[in-house]
Amino acid sequence: MDLKGFDQPGGRAAGDTRSVKVMIAGGFGTGKTTMVRSVSDIKPLTTEETLTQASADVDRLIGVADKTQTTVSLDFGKIGINESLVLYLFGTPGQERFWFLWNGLFKGALGAIVLVDTRRLESSFRAIEEMERQEVPFVVALNVFPDSSNYPVEEIRDALDIPGHTPVIAFDARDRASSRDVLVALIHHLKERSAVALEPR
Repeated sequence: MDLKGFDQPGGRAAGDTRSVKVMIAGGFGTGKTTMVRSVSDIKPLTTEETLTQASADVDRLIGVADKTQTTVSLDFGKIGINESLVLYLFGTPGQERFWFLWNGLFKGALGAIVLVDTRRLESSFRAIEEMERQEVPFVVALNVFPDSSNYPVEEIRDALDIPGHTPVIAFDARDRASSRDVLVALIHHLKERSAVALEPR
């Protein structure tokens, strides 16, 4: 991938490799931990805990009744996109009671991926609002679950009120190649935004 003209405020890793922080955000049970696990080049760090009856009145399990674990702090992984670019992936917790952690996690992030479960669009409203509030460039990744309906991407874009310049991509968080394609799409999106910002006005 050609990165010429790409605004790269991230730090340098070994040699001439650029390291970039990327957030993986989304609602509860949208597949953030699954994506980090599937795409990371290293064994990911996860902070999953077992869901208990004590949290039944706090964590909304509608649509994810089979979920048995949840992220309580963050997920962390790493992937080399090519010889010159390494992405450090930080997955956010999805439950509302852990949203206070988001501000710290977003510091230094160049961009983000917002995961969406098309069966529960409302679960990712908060993540999209947070990207816009913190002015973090992002792409929307529609995680295709086995029982998901096959909605047209543009219909989902309209339902989530996503602007036309923001990519919306269907993918499978369990599949490494599919998850990597979403990350590459984010890098292309960031590169395009950088090019527009550098155009004379």
